[in-house]
Amino acid sequence: MISPLIICIISLLSLAVCGEPTLTAHLNYGSFQGAYSAEYNISYWMKIPFAAPPTGENRFRAPQPPSQIQESIYNSTQPYDFCPQRTVNGTEDCLYLGLYGRPWTAGQALKPVVVVFYGGAFIQGGGSFTIPPAGYPVLNVSSQNDFIFVYPNYRVNAFGFLPGQEIADDPNSELNPGLLDQQSALQWTHKYISHFGGDPKNVSIWGQSAGAGSVVAQVIANGGNTQPRLFSKALASSAFWPKTYRYNSSEAQTVYDKFAELTGCSGPDSLKCLKSVDVQTLRDASLRISASHTYNTSSYTWAPVIDGHFLRESLSKATSRCAVNIDHGFGMYNLHEGENFVPPGFQNITGGGTPHFNSSQPSFENWLKGYLPGLSNLDLAEVKRLYPASGIAEELKYNTTYVRAGLIYRDTVLACPALWMARASRKTAYLGEYIIPPAKHGDDIKYWNRPNAVQQTDPLIYQGYAGAFASFFQTGDPNAHKLTDASQAGVPELRETGEQFVVRAEGFANGEIEVLEGRCAFWRRVADKIPI
Repeated sequence: MISPLIICIISLLSLAVCGEPTLTAHLNYGSFQGAYSAEYNISYWMKIPFAAPPTGENRFRAPQPPSQIQESIYNSTQPYDFCPQRTVNGTEDCLYLGLYGRPWTAGQALKPVVVVFYGGAFIQGGGSFTIPPAGYPVLNVSSQNDFIFVYPNYRVNAFGFLPGQEIADDPNSELNPGLLDQQSALQWTHKYISHFGGDPKNVSIWGQSAGAGSVVAQVIANGGNTQPRLFSKALASSAFWPKTYRYNSSEAQTVYDKFAELTGCSGPDSLKCLKSVDVQTLRDASLRISASHTYNTSSYTWAPVIDGHFLRESLSKATSRCAVNIDHGFGMYNLHEGENFVPPGFQNITGGGTPHFNSSQPSFENWLKGYLPGLSNLDLAEVKRLYPASGIAEELKYNTTYVRAGLIYRDTVLACPALWMARASRKTAYLGEYIIPPAKHGDDIKYWNRPNAVQQTDPLIYQGYAGAFASFFQTGDPNAHKLTDASQAGVPELRETGEQFVVRAEGFANGEIEVLEGRCAFWRRVADKIPI
């Protein structure tokens, strides 16, 4: 690992020859002043509006162009707030982005760009840009790689994912506005990133959890033919891709109707009412909707829907015919991460929770039918054959209900979406599994999300894991700038080898994925009944 101080000295020596770093970006709707951190050797802009505030008539609408900046120089070192969250946090005036990279001077070569979407189950997430920023350990793992990170906000919960026929019928509303916010940030990047030293022709997208689900959505957007091309590489870390219903299906329409009822907006003018009611009323209703399906038909309720325009078909169908927007795909999943989303009562015979679950076979059967209500008894029998009471996964033997249910959830929502997205890419595909105990959802982020002690105490995993990400962002190949020696396995090309990259406590290995491939093939066959 190259220390920030050494990188700083190298950069300052370079600047002595090349000139001062560019810290004011002049765009056609305003000029934006950034800042420099000597501690981390990065130039950064914390707050740049990329769209107009989605308030009033713009609530539930696709993002509109940003207003002309009135100040001669806009202070981009100020923080910005969350989009509205589930409780009392956030503001609708939230469509801002932050960005950072090592110092760049106009006239120098443009750098690769990484646009990052945050997680939070599509119900929460975002917030102020901080120093050191997220992802800094990936930039800092090696001086071989030099790219710019972009972090946009996007709308979540009801503000970003309210389905229903009423939304589709309204000329001033759009389905999936949260995903359209992300696309707008990508369009902004394509148009303006060169002013900050970024190459609009070399863009990756990355996210974890619902951020990775957002990556999946952008990969299959517009029938896999987004124009102009906004990115060519995608890395999905634990791709949270829950059930995606058609916007006016009974399941989706029920969400709209219940939301209108909870806000006091039921009736023929429900959408007009929803656009005028106060933010807190919407937040309160959104929170109740979020938890309404926990542990039965889904883990959470808010999610993208098939809208016929931006998302034209399901992930399973789009990836089966390789209708994707990427040349290079990299998917990651964690061994036990499905367990974060199944009833904790499965862990013992006494059980608990509401509704009540325990480790017994009848309790498991009850959950399975509730989680997969569209599957026939024959389908459910095949699920139980593929996931027996005592069985195996890629790096695991198990004999508990908790692990069994967790694997079913993991594969349907996290692992198979990661596999499908990566395999469908046009040129190269990579898949990886993180198995360092406990290997739950989010356990791996400590190696690449903001500087922390483990990156110093476990340099092998830090350099091999974060280094593979950095190399992928820089070149499209996670092995091109490999930081570990020959004793450690690299990342195998999925289609050539049929193997995945395995992140273990003792180092790295390549592993077979026959079991996962077989299970994901089944889920693809029944995907319309789930739907995924």
